[in-house]
Amino acid sequence: MTKKIASISISGEITLNMHSLNNEGGEGNQIMTRQLTIVDKSGQEHTVNGISGDMFKHIHAGHLVNYCLDNGLELSDYSKKLNPNRISSAELLKYIEDNKKKNEKAGVVIDALINSCTVCDTHGMLITEKVGDNKDSSNTPRKSVIEFGWTIGIPEKNNTESYLHTKIVHSSTGVKGEGSNEGQNIFHRPANHGAYAFVCNIDAYRIGFNDFDRDYSIKDEARKSRYKAILQSLLSSFLNPKGAMTSSQKPHITDFKGVLTFSEKLTPAPTISPINPNYDKEIETITSNLNKIEADAITAKKFNGLGELSEILRDLMQEEPYKIS
Repeated sequence: MTKKIASISISGEITLNMHSLNNEGGEGNQIMTRQLTIVDKSGQEHTVNGISGDMFKHIHAGHLVNYCLDNGLELSDYSKKLNPNRISSAELLKYIEDNKKKNEKAGVVIDALINSCTVCDTHGMLITEKVGDNKDSSNTPRKSVIEFGWTIGIPEKNNTESYLHTKIVHSSTGVKGEGSNEGQNIFHRPANHGAYAFVCNIDAYRIGFNDFDRDYSIKDEARKSRYKAILQSLLSSFLNPKGAMTSSQKPHITDFKGVLTFSEKLTPAPTISPINPNYDKEIETITSNLNKIEADAITAKKFNGLGELSEILRDLMQEEPYKIS
């Protein structure tokens, strides 16, 4: 029997070596790795490496666009080009006019957004421009279906090193002058390593859901297609994380272990950060208690490696997103 999945959460410890997925910019000829100050379970402060949730969201969006193009899912012109603006007001207005909608409320604009673009629906955006004569459409939000936290270095399990980068110049080529592109640009760039705490959440029940009209703007089959697209793209994000400097510092992913939880009711799938060394036991206890409150609401599955996680995600792709009645 097909399950109806309301939400999915992943809490895991991912081990990355020789990567530079997220940096803070440069200081002189030194590229600075992104670092964070966090507090552990005992209240002790630590300074650790980090990868922003924005970076993983960008990685996921890139894979999602490719999936949509391959499988014929709806995309706006901006999203096809990975433009961070997602969709134009002109494109929204065209959908409203083509479908003879009364352009009076914000819900009409969100309905147009959901129908026009899978990425806009699932990754969210803020419509900052008025759409036609709709006075309610300025600064209209679409909340994201998928959420990523910072990927945070676990204290005492991460570090960074710096390496000199130069360009090889062959003086024997005989090519000289301003257009020869033989100048050197010497700089130091970081290579990070360690175990990182990863958390993300998917509110599958919100796929295609118009928060203003409190109804679904697309049909069940389209919602199911987008649900599968999100999960497939999430798996692709782990297999091929296209962050900063991956052309020559592709991360060595040596392990990914943790807990995936999913909910078949509107009770949220629980997540605890792996910064807490007992996160897996905490999730197990929370799952047990939630199921005593509401029978069979939550399922927790441990995974030890990307292979086991891919199997769990594969099985979830065969299910359907929950629908609010």
